[in-house]
Amino acid sequence: MSFFNQSVIFITGGTGSFGQEFIKSTLFKYNPKKIIIYSRDEMKQWNMAEQLKKYKSKLEFIIGDIRDMQRLDMATKGVDYIIHSAATKIVPTAEDNPFECIKTNVIGSMNVLNCAVSNNIKKLVALSTDKASSPINLYGASKLCADKLFVSGNYLKIGQKTKIAVVRYGNVMGSRGSVIPFFLKLSKKDKVPITDKKMTRFMISLKEAIDLVWFAFQDMSGGEIYVKKIPSMRITEIAKAVNEKSKFKIIGIRPGEKIHEQMIGPDDSNSTYEYKTYYKIFPNSSKLNKQIVKKGKKVKQGFQYSSDTNKEWMTIEDLKFWIQKNKKNFLKI
Repeated sequence: MSFFNQSVIFITGGTGSFGQEFIKSTLFKYNPKKIIIYSRDEMKQWNMAEQLKKYKSKLEFIIGDIRDMQRLDMATKGVDYIIHSAATKIVPTAEDNPFECIKTNVIGSMNVLNCAVSNNIKKLVALSTDKASSPINLYGASKLCADKLFVSGNYLKIGQKTKIAVVRYGNVMGSRGSVIPFFLKLSKKDKVPITDKKMTRFMISLKEAIDLVWFAFQDMSGGEIYVKKIPSMRITEIAKAVNEKSKFKIIGIRPGEKIHEQMIGPDDSNSTYEYKTYYKIFPNSSKLNKQIVKKGKKVKQGFQYSSDTNKEWMTIEDLKFWIQKNKKNFLKI
């Protein structure tokens, strides 16, 4: 990862849960010349600047929207690496505001991609979601479109220098909008609302998500979707880890919600390879099928990576330990 040293890094949606931790971790581990935080919320930027005062000389905050191509183009000139994390992410919000979801997740992603290629950015890593695999809601469908754009974006023009990859994972433990802080707020209530007792979720920490992005930058040839191997957990066990005396109130599954998360669908099995700690989905496009598979093992036809059939599971005790260790940190995010 020496290429991060003395480089200019640009992150969209940099004031979000992932962005904040990625920036802190990158500043601590590497020696970038500058990190540019590009986002819409001036108050979050101001608060973040206050928290990271000691890194003031290495940070630049730019108010901007990925929908604004001209602003984005100016902001990415002279940049070496881009992390694209900006998105409309709340499922019901996307369903109720479909135009806005498309403008941000699809058109905004096109803008990021075009600016990266036209400004000769070295590498771009885009953040995806489990909901992009076999999508059943607009948020997932819009992220699948974005994934397709970034994969095919490796061959936008002859002689292109920019390499692009995608990392895919589910909700991050303890992040804003995830279920653990929600359950903690309800820990003193008589009953905890559960959508479905059969529901399962993948469990990934912010540190693991950040490590996956770092790894993608280091490993990519261009066009891959990276999926880290992580444990699953039943939603009822997550609630029990927060409060072992929890009683459940079944409220039913919400519109657009899946009972089980899926990272890799059976239709992707033809181009998916397994490695020790992760999977790679290679491009299906005839223009991109000459990718070098580095010591990977092709998965079986029809393989899918789903939270209910996962081989690895997190126990209640494991999650309890993690909550106690991280509670103060993630409640601030």
